[in-house]
Amino acid sequence: MTSSGRMRAIVVLGALVAALAVAFVAGAAFGAVPVAPAEVVRALARALRGLALSPEQAVIMELRMPRVLLAALVGACLAGAGVLYQALFRNALADPYILGVSSGAGLGAALALAIGGLGTISLFAVPVSAFLGAMATIVVVAAIATRRRVMDTLSLLLAGVAVSYTLSALTSFVLVVRREQMSRIVFWMMGGLQAATWQQVAIVAGMLAVGLAVPLFFTRELNIILLGDERAGELGVDVERFKRIVLAAASLLVSAAVSVSGLIGFVGLMTPHMARLVLGPDHRLLLPASVLSGAVVMVLADLVARVVLAPVELPVGIVTALAGGPVFVWLLLRSRTGRA
Repeated sequence: MTSSGRMRAIVVLGALVAALAVAFVAGAAFGAVPVAPAEVVRALARALRGLALSPEQAVIMELRMPRVLLAALVGACLAGAGVLYQALFRNALADPYILGVSSGAGLGAALALAIGGLGTISLFAVPVSAFLGAMATIVVVAAIATRRRVMDTLSLLLAGVAVSYTLSALTSFVLVVRREQMSRIVFWMMGGLQAATWQQVAIVAGMLAVGLAVPLFFTRELNIILLGDERAGELGVDVERFKRIVLAAASLLVSAAVSVSGLIGFVGLMTPHMARLVLGPDHRLLLPASVLSGAVVMVLADLVARVVLAPVELPVGIVTALAGGPVFVWLLLRSRTGRA
């Protein structure tokens, strides 16, 4: 990396860290009842030092701060998964939502919620069930799209859409069978962080750390895999083993996000692509930049969902879909122009 490229990366990553800090404060300060940003900073400072909090500061730390942190973690998980899927399938349009992985995780989580309710059991059962659903889905989608050991891009996207519809139908069937839980599960599936708790923050943070620790040690392989399976094998990469590792890590990230926020689309598509346009395809920079960008986007999307119709809250999945839909169309048009 040249000195100018290194400086550019430092500036971009520093700007993303600063943007995330600002988004944190804004997310905790604004809502149905706004709070002064300075009060948020004071509450954080007193909480970190273990000092007593005023009633207003206690509300910030117990209600708003878990939600803001959880939003950042969910965005980081979805963006990190998007980077991994796009590298593995060598397709900038690969995304947990489009590939059907989010739907698979959603079905697993819905089953856990329908069987175990929304109590303590579901706190751990939902992430596990979501992970199993996500893993099974991506394996099926990849198998459908692969012919003679070659994965076709168009087949991959079509298979993801088809499998996603099938899983959505199965999820609807679960809702019909468990009607007493229908309203809660439906609202959860639309994407929302209203019930955020510090326990959920701890669980998702742990899953994010595990899901990112593995690929961060394999950034060289992530760069090499872009050259194609055959060339990667010639350069010493155990391609099949590496694919299994990446699929497991990406599915863990998706399941962590879906288990607490429901189905949220386009974050895993938009943020990696934008980071790639700015920093290029080097995963040593792309992965951390995408994770930070996803956290910023998700915190801001949740803030919009809370304030645009306050005191009524929109499901955050609606906000990301409204923003991500046009971006996806733009990517399709840009991809078509590039091929032309």
